[in-house]
Amino acid sequence: MTSVEQHMMIQKLKSVAMKMGHDERQVFEMMAKRDRDDEELDSLTMSRLRQFHAKYFPKHSKQDLEDAWNKLTKGT
Repeated sequence: MTSVEQHMMIQKLKSVAMKMGHDERQVFEMMAKRDRDDEELDSLTMSRLRQFHAKYFPKHSKQDLEDAWNKLTKGT
């Protein structure tokens, strides 16, 4: 992962930091501080950042989106 991708993930996670638990928020704040100081994250911290991103911004398949749309349009 490049430093640009790392920075973008951290910026995106800042918007949901309040939803994180106390321990997760502390770990995330340390990541954000290291990113602010232009430090590169180690492999363990990088994997933890990926886990946070996957948890708070899950990828949805096209079928999931179509099912949600059909549910909304048929409900009226």
